[in-house]
Amino acid sequence: MHEVRRTYPVFAVATVVGVWLLSGCSQPKPPGPQPGAAKSAVKQKPATAVRFAYQDRVVDAVPIVAIAKGYFREEGLDVKGSRFTSGPACSEALLSGAADFGTMGDATAVIAAAQEAPVKIIASHGNGEHRHRILVAKGGSIRAAQDLVGKKLAVKKGTSTYGGLLLWAKKQGLDLKKANIIDLSPGDMPEALGSGAVDALVASEPTPSQLEAKGLGRQLATLGGLGNTYPVLLVVRDRFIEAHPDAVVPFLRAMARAATFLREHREDSVKLVAQVSGLPVAVAAKAMARHDYDLRLDDSVTGSLKQTANFLLAENKLEKAPDWSEAVAGTWLQQALGHSAAGAPSSPEGREPPKESGQ
Repeated sequence: MHEVRRTYPVFAVATVVGVWLLSGCSQPKPPGPQPGAAKSAVKQKPATAVRFAYQDRVVDAVPIVAIAKGYFREEGLDVKGSRFTSGPACSEALLSGAADFGTMGDATAVIAAAQEAPVKIIASHGNGEHRHRILVAKGGSIRAAQDLVGKKLAVKKGTSTYGGLLLWAKKQGLDLKKANIIDLSPGDMPEALGSGAVDALVASEPTPSQLEAKGLGRQLATLGGLGNTYPVLLVVRDRFIEAHPDAVVPFLRAMARAATFLREHREDSVKLVAQVSGLPVAVAAKAMARHDYDLRLDDSVTGSLKQTANFLLAENKLEKAPDWSEAVAGTWLQQALGHSAAGAPSSPEGREPPKESGQ
């Protein structure tokens, strides 16, 4: 497994992937079949090279675990991972041809689908109704949605978080045009809120939990209760499917194994994600508690995608709705799981948000 962390624009991503071929020393032909010959031949089959763009955030705990545990390698794949700080960056890597598989939130995937990008949504590997939160300065005066009028509000545009903010603002009767929306990467948000450069921010985990742990912010609201589970999607390029049709199911099997490990070994998973992401264990645990990790492509996923698409259309953020028959393909996940792609039970209502102290 090769891994490179990317925090700069995708056009700078190196796209050269080495293909390693195994070969044995030349030997005289034996007079007859040798014991273990078939097994040896299987070992010598070269692994399929895969470039994977994913996020260094707790929402992508499944790929983090799959890579760390060596599940892709065990499935016959030589995965080169590139970590990014947001879904749009992963999408850019995928659409530019710098990656074969990528992860992204629902809004980012919907935008790609509406633009008829040559990719397929093949699974959701995580979700969390309350994983997006609005935080304000701890000692500030913002107590309600309408208090954001005239305030500097940071959010990364084009993300699932941004789509959720639009939904939340409409429900609250808040005209976001009356707020000063600042397009800001999640990594820059803690300093911006702490320094007073912004009055509030909207971000997905672990950014809110990081700010709370540092005493820099308090929660105003979550973006839950809007009928959306905010699925994070696994997307693959059409060209990769055409070139390596037999590699998609093994990729999904590795992801499914990681999801199982996350559910069955939560404490170990938290420590692993904390180590890879650089988060304190307590922060990683708190942030991960707002997520469900499993592989699915059921009605809760497609329903959330369609709701996001319809809302973006109504807000004139999309020119047309995606053709879902072209954008979503669940056959590979069904094969990987050995049954329907429903996954574990879930609903748009989700779980109750974890209780926050000091609110």
